[in-house]
Amino acid sequence: MHQTADPDHHRSVYTFAGEPEAVCEAAYRAVAVAAQHIDLTLHGGVHPRMGATDVLPLVPLDGITLSECATLARQLGERIGHELSLPVYLYEAAATRPERINLADVRRGGYEILRDNITLPERQPDFGPAHVGPAGACIVGARNLLIAFNVFLQTSDVTIAQDMARRLREANGGYRGVKALGLLVEGKAQVSMNITRVWDVSLRNIVDDIQQQAQTAGTDIDHSELIGLMPWRTLTHDSDESALIEAAQALHLRDFTLNRVLEVALREAGYEVEILGMSSEH
Repeated sequence: MHQTADPDHHRSVYTFAGEPEAVCEAAYRAVAVAAQHIDLTLHGGVHPRMGATDVLPLVPLDGITLSECATLARQLGERIGHELSLPVYLYEAAATRPERINLADVRRGGYEILRDNITLPERQPDFGPAHVGPAGACIVGARNLLIAFNVFLQTSDVTIAQDMARRLREANGGYRGVKALGLLVEGKAQVSMNITRVWDVSLRNIVDDIQQQAQTAGTDIDHSELIGLMPWRTLTHDSDESALIEAAQALHLRDFTLNRVLEVALREAGYEVEILGMSSEH
């Protein structure tokens, strides 16, 4: 349904939807192709990564629960480990160890550190060999919807973005469900965020906060970008498309189109899925 990539992150994000069996088969084949063609010993980028297929989450949308997705993720992870001989780590709802629920904890240190310490008891993979080859490891899991959202600043001073990221993170007392990094992308400082509790936080409030911090630091927002898709209700509760566009403009989203909205993209793909009414309890 959607694909994004850029040379600074040196990372591609693919979003696709379908029936569970078809999604799992497609995901397995994608992992196999990535393992064949991507050599992490020759790879670099500003975004953390641990494998050629770095992270593979299954996300429930309609007619399936998070628990069922976790079961599928474990089955998929086992197949990847056994048939492709890749180390596999389970995370989020599929995790079998509490210290592996959080993606950042699983990926900490990246490929290079994992290559050196995968034989340690605490780094043993859930499936596959305790050995790291050129394709690295694969992190497989199940989670609810998240929004990957980046804000670019009108400065190349990455320390400003890093300071903002620290303030915004839930782990540091910031916004609920926000994980953030400060990066240098396309010559501009970027606040890179994953918003994991999409129904409990206002993107507009986050952007307004970033703008205020930027102006205090002597700069401003240049633009923002969405990685993948976002649910309609995270932009506006109004069902009118013009209100959706206005909400996107208020977030400084560049080149925003309606097919970046999850419900619209699903409808274009032939699926009628109602996500507007979802609550934070789902």
